[in-house]
Amino acid sequence: MSGGVDSSVTAHLLMQQGFEVEGLSFIFWDAGDRPGFTACCSIEAVNSASKTAERLGIRLAELDVREEFKEKVIGPFVEAYIKGMTPNPCILCNKYVKFPFLLREAEKRGAQYIATGHYARVERESLKKGIDPKKDQSYFLYALGQDTLGRLILPLGDYRKEDVRTIARLLDIAAADRPESQEICFIEDKNYFRFIEKLSPLRGEPGPILNTKGKVLGTHKGIYRYTIGQRKGLGISSLKPHYVIKIDTLKNAIIVGSQEDAKIRSFFVEDINWILAPQESSFRATVKIRSMMEARPALVEILCEGVKVLFDEPQWATAPGQSAVFYNGDAVVGGGVIV
Repeated sequence: MSGGVDSSVTAHLLMQQGFEVEGLSFIFWDAGDRPGFTACCSIEAVNSASKTAERLGIRLAELDVREEFKEKVIGPFVEAYIKGMTPNPCILCNKYVKFPFLLREAEKRGAQYIATGHYARVERESLKKGIDPKKDQSYFLYALGQDTLGRLILPLGDYRKEDVRTIARLLDIAAADRPESQEICFIEDKNYFRFIEKLSPLRGEPGPILNTKGKVLGTHKGIYRYTIGQRKGLGISSLKPHYVIKIDTLKNAIIVGSQEDAKIRSFFVEDINWILAPQESSFRATVKIRSMMEARPALVEILCEGVKVLFDEPQWATAPGQSAVFYNGDAVVGGGVIV
């Protein structure tokens, strides 16, 4: 229970279904001395969850996992940006911290199941999209193993967000009308650069911004400040817009090109997790390379190490460090990290 509307309504729905429910709140990150900024599952958020648990009449425990979160999520997040990649900390958190600790605490308490407020569905140990296309979060859960899926209940997968808010208002839950949280919950004002600079001595040196022919167009301020597809903040004076199409860490260079240059058809994926084991060495699927995009048709080819994805049509800004997730209809087949 994070203190938000989704996990609060999840607890209520489980109680309605006849489950004996206990809440567990993680302290992942502390906002410290920044007034007005409540990080996801910070101490402030746990206080909010405590009020909701009292309102629902269930027990709530707290677990401080800040050290594990720093090691498994914050560290890799900063390191990836320094290497010119665009990581997804929500997936890292689910894989290495949130669900492993949920299972561990369930074992301690003799609980048969675990549940979260994610908008996705679990059916017979397979993972499926939630029915609300605007809120589907199956993308963030592709790395979960069968042992986790076999014990996971996701009540909100069959609901739309507006219906969840309506339930929360009827229950008089304080978080009912709280705005949606930002995707990277531990970074204030989405200022990644300041966050990275505070935590890493390896900030990177300025280097050239090159066009596709190798001509120097400007100077970048450190490759961690740029992502594939970026247009703003390049400091390039030109009649035509430029987009980041490649980050060359060996040359400490940012390569820019046209909007078409920022689209690619094929790329490689590693660190694969299969939820539905493929029966052939290649198969058709729809593929997401960002959480908010619509899955697009592609051919997925299984190699000795990793997977090659070939989209039917070129797709915008495929960024190393992000995850590619493969779908068969609504079902998640698997996924991995784009290299």
